[in-house]
Amino acid sequence: MENDTTTSGEEIELYGESFDTTDSIDVPKLLIDQIIGQEHAVEVVKKAASQRRHVMMIGSPGTGKSLLAKAMAELLPKEELQDILAYPNPEDNNNPKIRSVPAGKGREIVMAHKMEAQKKVQSRNMLMMILVFGIIIYSFYVGQLLWGIIAAIMILLLTRQFMPKEELMIPKLIVSNYQKEHASFIDATGTHAGALLGDVRHDPFQSGGLETPAHDRVESGDIHKSHKGVLFIDEINTLSLESQQSLLTALQEREYPITGQSERSSGALVKTEPVPCDFIMVAAGNLDAMEKMHPALRSRIKGYGYELFMRESMEDTPENRKSLVRFVAQEVMRDGHIPPFAKSAVDEVIREAQRRAGRKGHLTLKLRDLGGLVRVAGDIAHSEEVKIVTDKHVLAAKKMARSIEQQLADNYLERKKDYQLFKKLGGAVGRVNGLAVMGGDSGIVLPIMAEVTPSQSSSEGRVIATGMLKDIAKEAVQNVSAVIKNVTGKNVINHDIHIQFIGTYEGVEGDSASISIATAVISALEGIPIDQSVAMTGSLSVRGDVLPIGGVTYKIEAAAQAGIKKVIIPKSNEDDVLIEEAYRDKIEIVPVTSIIEVIEHSLVGPDKNRIVEKLQSLANFKLNLDLPDVVPV
Repeated sequence: MENDTTTSGEEIELYGESFDTTDSIDVPKLLIDQIIGQEHAVEVVKKAASQRRHVMMIGSPGTGKSLLAKAMAELLPKEELQDILAYPNPEDNNNPKIRSVPAGKGREIVMAHKMEAQKKVQSRNMLMMILVFGIIIYSFYVGQLLWGIIAAIMILLLTRQFMPKEELMIPKLIVSNYQKEHASFIDATGTHAGALLGDVRHDPFQSGGLETPAHDRVESGDIHKSHKGVLFIDEINTLSLESQQSLLTALQEREYPITGQSERSSGALVKTEPVPCDFIMVAAGNLDAMEKMHPALRSRIKGYGYELFMRESMEDTPENRKSLVRFVAQEVMRDGHIPPFAKSAVDEVIREAQRRAGRKGHLTLKLRDLGGLVRVAGDIAHSEEVKIVTDKHVLAAKKMARSIEQQLADNYLERKKDYQLFKKLGGAVGRVNGLAVMGGDSGIVLPIMAEVTPSQSSSEGRVIATGMLKDIAKEAVQNVSAVIKNVTGKNVINHDIHIQFIGTYEGVEGDSASISIATAVISALEGIPIDQSVAMTGSLSVRGDVLPIGGVTYKIEAAAQAGIKKVIIPKSNEDDVLIEEAYRDKIEIVPVTSIIEVIEHSLVGPDKNRIVEKLQSLANFKLNLDLPDVVPV
């Protein structure tokens, strides 16, 4: 069932050139050239950078959104960068003045002011010392030394209290781009209002000559630090509506004054002149981000920029495999602590990219997770003090670097075995081994039971499902009545049908339990046993066709790990199966296209043929059982 990655004879065709280790693979210097599989996004980002347009990226985590934003900052011209200074305002202490200067000049201005202030202080101190010594010497000669010392001390105290303090007039550099090689990239994901929009520090000493001047308490926000650069905000919907509204104002005006964000703070009285914040905003998130995002903010991005959907997979072509080879080389270079990968190790990484795509003829683009596998394999090789990572290290990394969901799934299977919550031998009426996915990358065996009882209502029977079903699952289970009427031909008005999802303490959702429920109900109604060494997954159309589902590889591996001998899957998922070598001889995979084939391979006993013949005779067979995927959340 598995599409092998390559053989040594196909090396040149697949990778463009032969290589021994990833050390011989050229890694592009610019980040934009290191992006894998998102060609459309790369093209849009290049246009957005040249025209200073905003961008919103929607897609799954780990598909390269933050890397694209960093790459965008590299494309912006360095010459436009500016430093921003806050000056005291003699006319209104609570309204500091703001000035913008070319990058690097701000530091020079502050240093010049400090040197000038230091010279003034030294000159004043020298004069005071001369005056004090003069008073003391004079008092000594006139015989009033004690009063002379007292007078000198009083003069020093009064001078310190009332003389102007030159250091208070030194401007504060609130945004510095000194020696920056590229335009600023600021990741403002999850920041609070003060960090995003700027704030004014609280001053506990507000009188007595000890207070800190207002301009020196001003702290710039991320919107100001990203001036002439890129402001990246992931999970944009998690920002409060007030912060999103302020962000919209900053986008429109390209300047935003800094004020205290806390009403109880003394900083609330301070408000600077408008501070420049001409940044390019890159907003990112999952699909639900658009629902909770401020509509005006999204409209601003959409009207003055681009919206991108990040791809989760790319076609499994020689060129794209070559890109994955470069990806491995990039991860090794970025980490800097792991050995280079051999050809066999890269082959295993590509094979895992095929598995994680969950789609035939595709490679995954969730490269952050794949990069984690590369780093774990490199760590294992490093701990063994070898100079090259091989396929042995990658296979070991796959076992070691299991997700929390995979570890939970293993624990789930062990617990079910201990308490015999699912069977793998013999036959049982109304009991079927369904399959589900936990967390997107871990399969579990999900026992489902069905029972038919006399109706408690005199008017009609009911379909009762338990197992903490979610709303969609509850509604879909009601359609089981179509199975009963069309397959069995029985009048079930006087019967209730009970369906139980065993051990689903965290809830049920998804669309892969349809054929499992249909098989369990038919078995319970007809009294025909189901082979417990069989597990199944698949959805059903209204005409009884078995439709494709997700996570088929992980489900098959979970069945094999549980000791199941045969698994029924949709025919359309046949090319998606990329199970590990260790499971290939442990389980038989049976692709099916209709409910008739499911019954043929799952029911046992002499009465099975009667049901199969009845199904075949129903030319206009209709079945409405679109259950969502059964997944304990």
